[in-house]
Amino acid sequence: MEITIKSLKFDADAKLVAFIEKKVARLEKFHEGQSDVEVTLSLLKEPANKNVKLKLHTPGENHIIERNSTTFEDAVNACVDAMKEKLTRSKEKSLEK
Repeated sequence: MEITIKSLKFDADAKLVAFIEKKVARLEKFHEGQSDVEVTLSLLKEPANKNVKLKLHTPGENHIIERNSTTFEDAVNACVDAMKEKLTRSKEKSLEK
């Protein structure tokens, strides 16, 4: 699994990048085969101004989750949890066919 992290209009520190890589790497358990993950971090003008967009590119499918929070860590956790659920549902649907 290849993980790409982009931060728009600011520089993400090493601790945040390490945290994101650790959390996103756990998604590998829920998806078999080759996949690429793109994490985009951005700041908004709202009170919950930290935005995280998680894109999982797999052969034949693309999954996209986007969450806002007051911290990037909370938004990353929410994205990863939602992606786990989405991958689990997708896997269950494919097994039913």
